[in-house]
Amino acid sequence: MTKRIAIPLLIGLLCSGAQAAGSGIKPSADALHAEDGLLDTSRHHVRGFSLWLGETVNNWFGDRPFEDGGKVTHGRLGLRTLWRQDNGWDTGVRFRARFELPNLKDRAYLFIGRQNERELVTDQSETFTREQQLLLERRRDDQTGFAGLGVALRKNLDFRVGVRGSLKAYAQARYRKQWALSDADRIEFRETVFWTTRDKFGSTTSLDYEHAFNPRLSLHWNNSATISQITDDFAWGSALGLFRSFGDDRMLSGELLVTGETGKRENIGEYGARMKWVQPVYRDWLIGEFLVGHFWPQREERERERSWAAGVNLEMRF
Repeated sequence: MTKRIAIPLLIGLLCSGAQAAGSGIKPSADALHAEDGLLDTSRHHVRGFSLWLGETVNNWFGDRPFEDGGKVTHGRLGLRTLWRQDNGWDTGVRFRARFELPNLKDRAYLFIGRQNERELVTDQSETFTREQQLLLERRRDDQTGFAGLGVALRKNLDFRVGVRGSLKAYAQARYRKQWALSDADRIEFRETVFWTTRDKFGSTTSLDYEHAFNPRLSLHWNNSATISQITDDFAWGSALGLFRSFGDDRMLSGELLVTGETGKRENIGEYGARMKWVQPVYRDWLIGEFLVGHFWPQREERERERSWAAGVNLEMRF
């Protein structure tokens, strides 16, 4: 379902944008209406499906109607197109949403989606996802659908259990805490302890630092490390970059990043630089990300290579 909606959404958006840019002529009212119809209808269908699902699951747990405090939050449908010099072209679809269900009281929620399986289980931060690192994904091996229930135990602590592709179970306990060191400096700590039948127990630790030079320009230093019983080695990453806001969800960033894993012949698996521009491409709910990067990956026993990469991500918020 997600691909049937997302792919026409991307085609319609790119075609309409290319026609307008190439002709230099302001689109007619009929053309604008047709574009509005495609994009708005796509969002309406995704939102409607999510509300129907929330209402259906809510009814499993009691008689309190979904309209009595139920809502869909963090709804995202994303479509990615990527080119990488060392691997070629790739496309992918991601979907996620969170549901507040009246019959599960105030602290419990439902979540569903589709994303990278490893990142889902380990609760990897966005900075080090394959999507943001401009890395290709094998759909059968990397992507998975998932669903589960979460409980907010305290303000900074929640517990989640769920299933992913082929009904494989997993569980997570997640803790998050922020500290304001000064008016300009902030630290955020995140710890996720997870369990799966394959990895047994493991954990992901993230520590992020942010310094605001002014309200629009800031320095970010993000760090993450993951370990599990099956590996006994740390998969780690670090990224340092400048972020410049231009208001209205418009952001330009440039980052240096490095990732690797202890216990390998080369502890540093890849390092490089990426630049990203983010802006709304339609109203305030269709967001475009445009990325370009240059990386030096280490492939098995070969010499370290270099590779250019570029990507376009469209994310529809609903």
